[in-house]
Formats: sequence, C-alpha cells, structure tokens
Amino acid sequence: MENNAKASSGPIFTVKEIAITAVMTAVICILGPWALNIPVSPVPISLCSMGVYFVLSVLGLKLGTISVALYVLLGAVGLPVFSNFGAGIGKLLGPTGGYIIGYLFLALICGFFIQKFPEKLLLHVVGFVLGTLVLYAFGTAWLKFQTKMTFPAALMAGVIPYIPGDIVKLIIAMAIGTPLKKRLKQANLL
Repeated sequence: MENNAKASSGPIFTVKEIAITAVMTAVICILGPWALNIPVSPVPISLCSMGVYFVLSVLGLKLGTISVALYVLLGAVGLPVFSNFGAGIGKLLGPTGGYIIGYLFLALICGFFIQKFPEKLLLHVVGFVLGTLVLYAFGTAWLKFQTKMTFPAALMAGVIPYIPGDIVKLIIAMAIGTPLKKRLKQANLL
C-alpha cells in the first residue's frame, strides 16, 4: 500500500522541468568558459555570472539552483565549462574555485527572493545583490586562502574591478530573462 501511495504522488520533476533545466544548464555551460584574463588578477572577467543571473531570473529557486549545481558538477567531472574552458577538481581548488562554489549560494539566495516575491522586480534585484555579495565573500575568502594575499588585496584582485561589469551583466540577464520567463509561463512551459 505504501508503494502505491508513493507511485501515485507523481514524479519529482516533470519532463518539461527536466528539459528547461537542461537547456538553462547548457546556457551557463556555453557562457561560462568565455573569459578575459586581466594582468592584475588571477580572476578573469567571465560571462558565467551573466549566465547564472539569466538562468535564475527565468527558473527561480528550485530549477535555477539545480541548473547551477549541474553546471558546477559538469565542470568538476571534467567538461570544459569553467572560465577559459577549464575543468576538473583542480579548477575548483584553484584561486577561482570560491567563485564557482559561490554560484550555488547566489542561486539559493536569488532564487528565494524570486520565489517569495514573484512579481516584485525590485526585490529580485535585492536578492541578486545579496546573492552576489555572498558570491564575492566566498570567492574573496578562497582567493585569499589560495594565493596568501591579504584580505584587502584579494578584494582588489577579485571583486572591486568586477562590480561595474557584474551590474551590466545583471541588467542584461534580467532584461532578457524576466520577459522570457513570462513567455514560458504563457506557453505553459514553466
């Protein structure tokens, strides 16, 4: 009787949810490797954060976090989806590994705000900002640990120069992602 109750409750994910999560994971995997190294920092300018922002603005908490986790997992097992087409555990343990892991916390925080306040774009922005601050904190702490920099030096190498670009990436991601989410909902795909 107990097995019948579990079976009748339905699948954990629908086929549509699996498909849209896979497509959005692919978006991050396509954008993630494109990076520009800068001479003053071991942290490249990457399109990955824009991909993560976009995916979260479309998928929200549950599917967005799964999509980001899949991206991290794919890179960890060897697919060249991290910045500069890097991959593997070594990349996660390297100077930029804290930023990669920080994407998971960014997804949880932003996704929470998107789910909790579905029609309040200003609160979505608050969620993105808070999530990005946590991402920066993880990335800076790991960069400091890996490179033996002082905290201010790690902040200057891994956060301060990137803030203007991250603002632009967030604006672009939300400008495309938010209307796309509405369209996907109208088409009954979300």
